[in-house]
Amino acid sequence: MASHFYWLVVGILVVWRLSHLFHAEDGPWGVMAHLRRAAGEGFWAGLLDCFYCLSLWVALPLAGLLGDGWLERLLLWPALSAGAIMLERLTATESSISPAPYAEDQEDGPPSK
Repeated sequence: MASHFYWLVVGILVVWRLSHLFHAEDGPWGVMAHLRRAAGEGFWAGLLDCFYCLSLWVALPLAGLLGDGWLERLLLWPALSAGAIMLERLTATESSISPAPYAEDQEDGPPSK
């Protein structure tokens, strides 16, 4: 049982590390920054811009490697992604977290009496 927990923790760390590398780091010799620029504006660019989306795709093959049966693999997939997302939120700086969008309705003018 302890072995399963070990591999879960390792899996979460791997998903976080790879997702963070592709999403937010320049990488050695600026390779990751160049990769993100080369992705343009299509599907791949959107994937690299969203840590949450990217962590799902990084977790998929890892869940396949770590899980014993199809049900365990199916459950590990979002679990690994969720663990990486929690780790990202714990380690993110204040400036890297975008605020939730908020807009108030415009009033036409002062209230009439």
